[in-house]
Amino acid sequence: MHVIDMLHRASRSTARSLRVFVEDVGRGLLEVSHNTLALVGLAAIAVLVFTLGRADIRHEAEVVALEWLQTRHEAREQNAGNVLSAVATPDAVARATAVPLADLPRPQATLASWIARRYKVAPEPVAALVQEAFAIGRRAGLDPTLILAIIAVESSFNPFAQSAMGAQGLMQVMTRVHDDKYVAFGGTHAAFDPISNLRVGVQVLRDCIARAGSVRDGLRYYVGAALLEGDGGYASRVMAEQGHMRSVADGQRVPINASNQPPASAQDSTPPPTTEPLPAPPGPLAMLN
Repeated sequence: MHVIDMLHRASRSTARSLRVFVEDVGRGLLEVSHNTLALVGLAAIAVLVFTLGRADIRHEAEVVALEWLQTRHEAREQNAGNVLSAVATPDAVARATAVPLADLPRPQATLASWIARRYKVAPEPVAALVQEAFAIGRRAGLDPTLILAIIAVESSFNPFAQSAMGAQGLMQVMTRVHDDKYVAFGGTHAAFDPISNLRVGVQVLRDCIARAGSVRDGLRYYVGAALLEGDGGYASRVMAEQGHMRSVADGQRVPINASNQPPASAQDSTPPPTTEPLPAPPGPLAMLN
């Protein structure tokens, strides 16, 4: 029994010693951590006071912080698969060449729909071109269906078309020849803006008709065949297409695959020019396919 009592007392004494040790260590760590946090806090306050007193450092810190936040935001958006948020331009719709068909008078809307199906292009951009052709046609004294027929024959309503000779855009304007006409639109790159190209092309066409004295002969000037024996049937194709468009605008049914090729006997025997046009008489230079 005496031995057992001694063992119990020894174990209790050991337990008390361990408890005291653990408590002492815990208090020491707590005091050290409190002191460390206090030092960190004091250092942070000192840095903050110093930074607030230096405008240049404060500005640099703001820039760094903003860049970091922007980078983090972009990274989150990319990870979410939303790339458009970084490149979105809400005003882009204002630059689009497109109007609803419902905004056009019925004859124009009918014509735009027929052109869209015939040339396999979207109706809204075509509607904008039809609307512009009617507006500028009235101003220039030209039949809007003639303007649209030239677009059809020249580019099939492709605003980015370019010929081997460098004629560009919807109406295949020779940009390097008519660069002066693009000054009003900011430069020659406006040749690829559909509305700008149409307006410049109408001015060139009007000048050609005035110079030649008739629509058919004006079309020969327009295509660069004024001094040649023939134009390869160009004027006939344009006028045949114009006839289709007039009929559609008048409410008549015209198949979307209706031919605009004149009979072989009506075509000029001389093909259209494939080289630079010969010097023209004084007056507006013709356009070239």
